[in-house]
Amino acid sequence: MRWLIDGMNVIGTRPDRWWRDRDGAMLRLVDQLERWAAAEGEDVVVVFERPASPPIRSTVIEVTHAPRPKRDAADDEIVRLLRADPQAHAVRVVTSDRVLADLAYGAGATVEGSDTFRRRIEEV
Repeated sequence: MRWLIDGMNVIGTRPDRWWRDRDGAMLRLVDQLERWAAAEGEDVVVVFERPASPPIRSTVIEVTHAPRPKRDAADDEIVRLLRADPQAHAVRVVTSDRVLADLAYGAGATVEGSDTFRRRIEEV
């Protein structure tokens, strides 16, 4: 299965003061995703609204961001990636955004809520 993850939605599931250090929160999420993807053998793409500073690199998962930072930019990028995927039926989108979930279902993907997914990766 290929996973397209709305990074800030997953980060936002825990009120752990992530908003004080967004770049640090992004780095921590990527670290968790790397451990989970490696343990489970999953194909993971995490999408953020903007690039982290300094940039986050990974050899385990794909870390990407929207071309222009703005509200819902990651959602738009996830929809673009999903629509460009010839096997959208094999993709699971992780989000807590209802509009994005509806668009993902419409493209043939499945959807998992951000909070449910966060619990999944915390088990590793």
